Amino acid sequence: MLNAIDRREFLMGLAAAGGAAVLATGGPARAATPAAAPRIRNVVLVHGAYADGSCWLDVIPRLQQAGLNVAAVQNPLQSLAEDCAFTQRTLDLQDGPTVLVGHSYAGEIITQTGVDPKVAALVYCSARGPDANEDYTALAKTYPTPPASAGLVHAGGYIQLSEEAFLRDFAGDVDPVRARALYAVQGRVSETLFSAKVTQAAWRSKPSFYQVSTQDRTINPDLERFMAKRMNAKTIELPSSHLGIVSHAKEIADLIIEAANTPA
Repeated sequence: MLNAIDRREFLMGLAAAGGAAVLATGGPARAATPAAAPRIRNVVLVHGAYADGSCWLDVIPRLQQAGLNVAAVQNPLQSLAEDCAFTQRTLDLQDGPTVLVGHSYAGEIITQTGVDPKVAALVYCSARGPDANEDYTALAKTYPTPPASAGLVHAGGYIQLSEEAFLRDFAGDVDPVRARALYAVQGRVSETLFSAKVTQAAWRSKPSFYQVSTQDRTINPDLERFMAKRMNAKTIELPSSHLGIVSHAKEIADLIIEAANTPA
């Protein structure tokens, strides 16, 4: 027969065992509910000039971890029309609403192709954001010329940035080893690429987000601010070079995820 002390310890043991059983069998204690996937499931990333799709490699895993389906376009950089066609092919493969993201020159591409019904939101990363039939080159000339323009190398009808200009003016806050690798894979740009104008401006009808690079030496930061304000975009500013999509990949991914949660 148990004395009072033994009886109390026996009952406490039963209670503890019961609590463990409840936890083991999924009773009142519940596992944490995973975060809901973004409302928009698809993201298409479009690179700019003097770059290729590998510049998104730090952003892509973060978007995938958030439950997004991601595709990156590889632009030929021969003409605006052809680059838009390449982006359109990728958009056609998406199975529903899509966030369309452009860096640098690709802002023109998403401005043109973003009218596609599948595109639910636009994200501009240190990007061009012209209006329909606007001469972007003329607009850019109303601001001080960025230093990168002096580092262009011309050969056989194509242009690229010199290594010095790429490291200093394009990827100034990227680790030099990584920056040199990105320099090696930069796209060769047709000298006539920037002469074309967009004929439609998707940002006039689609929710838009814009990331300004405050240390940009390729597009004037004040020009970026002007374009962001004109499109009434949700805007963030990062203390980054033109390649903020590399040096501040987390913040860029967070902005894209925010766009993916845009209400219908």
